[in-house]
Amino acid sequence: MKNIIYLIILAALSIFINQYFASRGVFPIDSFLIFDSAYNIISGNHPFKDYWLITGPFVDYIQSLFFLIFGISWTSYILHASFINMAFTLFSFYFFLNIGLKNFYAFIYSLGIAILAYPSIGTPFIDHHSVIFCIMACFSVSLAILSKKKLFWILSPIFITFSFFSKQIPSPYFMVLFAVIIFLYYYNTKNVKKNILLNLFFGGFISLFLVVGVFLINEIPVKNFLVQYILYPFSLGEERIDKLNIDFKNLIIQFKYIYIVLIPLVISTFFLTKIKKKDLVKKDNFIVSLLFLGLVAILIYCQLLTKNQVLIFFLIPISAAFSHAYAIKYLNNKYLIYFILAIFIYSTVKYHVRFNQHRKFIELANVDFSLAEDAALLDNRLRGLKWITPHYPDKPMDEINFLIHAKNVLSQERKEKIIITDYQFFSSLLENKFASPNKWYDNLSIPDKKNKYYYAHKDFFLDKIKKNKIKYLFFIGKDKNKIYFFKEFFDENKCIVSNQFNELLLSFDISKCKLM
Repeated sequence: MKNIIYLIILAALSIFINQYFASRGVFPIDSFLIFDSAYNIISGNHPFKDYWLITGPFVDYIQSLFFLIFGISWTSYILHASFINMAFTLFSFYFFLNIGLKNFYAFIYSLGIAILAYPSIGTPFIDHHSVIFCIMACFSVSLAILSKKKLFWILSPIFITFSFFSKQIPSPYFMVLFAVIIFLYYYNTKNVKKNILLNLFFGGFISLFLVVGVFLINEIPVKNFLVQYILYPFSLGEERIDKLNIDFKNLIIQFKYIYIVLIPLVISTFFLTKIKKKDLVKKDNFIVSLLFLGLVAILIYCQLLTKNQVLIFFLIPISAAFSHAYAIKYLNNKYLIYFILAIFIYSTVKYHVRFNQHRKFIELANVDFSLAEDAALLDNRLRGLKWITPHYPDKPMDEINFLIHAKNVLSQERKEKIIITDYQFFSSLLENKFASPNKWYDNLSIPDKKNKYYYAHKDFFLDKIKKNKIKYLFFIGKDKNKIYFFKEFFDENKCIVSNQFNELLLSFDISKCKLM
């Protein structure tokens, strides 16, 4: 009965916390990343086929389901992220119970996850999905080893697949770690039965069936997928690895609380290396601790590689829960437990204030939130969002007025058009049937001129313009038209006529051009 009460509280709080903080300002390029792409899918436009995509399509497809079920609105948009936050929180609670924590401690650590996991951004986001599903895969593998239940062997490759199709990393690194752990599990226990491998293959088959089904039903070209999702991003990854800056501040200082709460787990793992061969329970705990420590190393490395705002601080409650459970089993020191709890509580409050209250992840740390406006002024489907962005932090109403003007101009233009913007909700609000050839536009999503996939992207972009007989390109936001790809496009087609409507809205009439 007590567990049911805990589950109800965790479910309610994990949804409420995310719904609340998700509506506390936006950073357009990140906050609206999935909005129009989900609408595109509903409209029959699919990733890789109809728009260039270098990030995972899984988030887009799941959001399209939320829009179909609950309607296209801000509330149904952030409900997707809240649902993932809830699922992750409840699975964590179940996992913590199974590694030996008492109900109350499993509850408070899970509550820390509910606070720190998704609310840092609040809206559906590829990085959060990929990391969360990778951690859930780690939990699933661990539960399979500890509980011997075949369901968790089946779920593990499914979670890995969800992670990979949310974003390319960290799942490939985790797959390597997973393979090493399976080998160690067999070597240490001589207990890997055929049905374990069969269950893994069955989970892999389900994953493959889902992926192939989506590709076949929507007629997505495999070549497009390979270029956009594998080959081009891999070329970016090579550049980032070459430029990776690992110094004391980046590697140690910013993740210090993760390292500190891991100390008891590391000590326990060291002691577990000396276990007797016949003690299978301790061997299983040793394997599980190695798996988690390996995952932490992978996630820190991937965080450094992406060079984005840090999102993995929710590893602190997970690491604290692990250390707590292992300290009880193998170190038996109550003061160590107090230490773990103190670090967990302090760091959870610290990062809650920084990332949820002050919205640092979406660049709003220095914003006066009392200036925020009701986004329903822009469109009723955005009701519930308190509009303030890093672009107009002191005058959010000016930004809203520019966007209302843009909306009115676009609604009156009946000719074929595409919308190029970080405010990726205009296609949804205007029911524009033509997907922009790129999911979003920046110096990463569009290949650099020196990149070997530059012309693959250029051909894809022009093909979509010609195929859909596009007459107008509308840019909403500052400087998108100054990206090198567009500057070259305009230089090659002198017939293009531009028109500046307001500070944010710029149009290019290409109706008289034979595009090159």
